[in-house]
Amino acid sequence: MTSASRATITPTRTTPASGASAAPGVRRLNVGRILAWAAMILIIVVTVLPFYWVLRTALSSNAGLASNPTSLLPVDANLRGFQRVFGMQSPEEAIADGGSGASLNFWIYLRNSVIVSTLVTAGQVFFSAMAAYSFARLRWPGRDAIFGIFLAALMVPTIFTLLPNFVLVKELGLVDSLLGVALPTMFMTPFAVFFLRQFFMNVPRELEEAALLDGASKIRVFFQLILPMAKAPISTLAVLTYITAWNDYFWPLLVSYTDSSRVLTVALAVFKSQAPQTGPDWSGLMAATLVAALPMLLLFMAAARRIVNSIGFTGIK
Repeated sequence: MTSASRATITPTRTTPASGASAAPGVRRLNVGRILAWAAMILIIVVTVLPFYWVLRTALSSNAGLASNPTSLLPVDANLRGFQRVFGMQSPEEAIADGGSGASLNFWIYLRNSVIVSTLVTAGQVFFSAMAAYSFARLRWPGRDAIFGIFLAALMVPTIFTLLPNFVLVKELGLVDSLLGVALPTMFMTPFAVFFLRQFFMNVPRELEEAALLDGASKIRVFFQLILPMAKAPISTLAVLTYITAWNDYFWPLLVSYTDSSRVLTVALAVFKSQAPQTGPDWSGLMAATLVAALPMLLLFMAAARRIVNSIGFTGIK
């Protein structure tokens, strides 16, 4: 064996160049990402905290709230606030529990809110869809000018229309009635017309032309072709309209004076002010507020993805 063959071969080592990136599995600290997550967590906390405070107050007793108002947890946790909301406590029991003894006909107010919200949603979606299709597809004199007026109406504050609407409802004899509460927004709103028009503008004209060539009328095209295609934006508009009608307060406050037409939002304010001497029944009030808001929260959570997709598809910024 020669000396060359007996020589040992030492492996060469390569040293990483200076400034090379770290191992693939190790992520570098990103300050911007940390700040973004911190801001997102802060926004979530600020958004969720009021709902938690309502739940905490609803599960507490009025006496416990008076003795320890800053506690983050329910004080003397119980369900007596919910019992007063659903009429399972007498006024005497409510007063003994630290409540005001005020009555809350929750089921009547719930029925009124459901009726008003359903009337507003059904009427507004139906008539707004027809108006939006007219602005998007039909040709008639003054169409663009009238649509411009509709867009200008979006900039008019709602409070400016309350007095004319009240005079109209009073002249029609609909004050203190469910129809009077629903009437001003039951036919259409500028936003609903604009929202659906944006979708109808994106529907290919070839589909309508093919249906017209087959002998279909404009009305048949609208009901059998356009409306089924617009199922997503129409359902989105229906959810938004229902939530808005459910949460409306100032207009029902103007035109409803008795339990026969009083909706939940107004009833909660009346319930709060019924016992100024003993103070509001905060536990019962927050329990009623939570029960009244829960259906809309669930409805919005169920339709949140569809709402975002439909708004993005219509091009609204």
